[in-house]
Amino acid sequence: MTSQHLVRRRIRVWDVPTRLSHWSIVILFGLCWWSAKSDHMHWHRIAGYGMLGMVSFRIAWGFIGGQTSRFRDFVRGPRTTVHYALKFIRNKTDATSAPLGHNPLGALSILVMLTLLLAQTVFGLFAVNLDGVASGPFAKWVSYDTGRTFAHLHAANFNLLLIMIALHLSAISFYRLARKESLIPAMIHGFKSRISSGEVPYFVPWWRAIALAAGIVICIVLALHMA
Repeated sequence: MTSQHLVRRRIRVWDVPTRLSHWSIVILFGLCWWSAKSDHMHWHRIAGYGMLGMVSFRIAWGFIGGQTSRFRDFVRGPRTTVHYALKFIRNKTDATSAPLGHNPLGALSILVMLTLLLAQTVFGLFAVNLDGVASGPFAKWVSYDTGRTFAHLHAANFNLLLIMIALHLSAISFYRLARKESLIPAMIHGFKSRISSGEVPYFVPWWRAIALAAGIVICIVLALHMA
């Protein structure tokens, strides 16, 4: 592709369900943190159920959502990821070769973050606190010792999440300061301005996201009813 065919365009990259799930996870994480620190365990449980729903939605959306939301669009094997990382370190990546959505390093971050968030909610469901008052809804299905183990895992995994969030914010700051690329606005309005040869990602109809969200809510409500 010759340079005269490469022009800067404003391209829609992120669909609404991806953006909503992203910011909902951010808000719910903050609410989970605040409610645990202030001992508002009723709100902690509600925020935890919401987090479970949003993480489940984002994982499922990674298979049935729009192009840039799908894992197959941005998740790469170890060799490709290492190769991209080396090019990135040597500052040999450019706007014309970068993916429209997440790059391989960003993909790795997303996979780790989603895995930790899902584990956090699952640990919380089975966790047993010392007095048993603020235990998870499924704690009665496990022994006290097992429930305490889940509680310790819940606390330890939270520290891992804080590390990942710090790395995530550092990467955003690096792109803004060193690469002069602001990542946050694109996750708000969904568009990126970049040099492009005309590639435009495909998106899927709204009913798919609505049906998925409804199914997840029903599953969580039924599971809690059975607890």
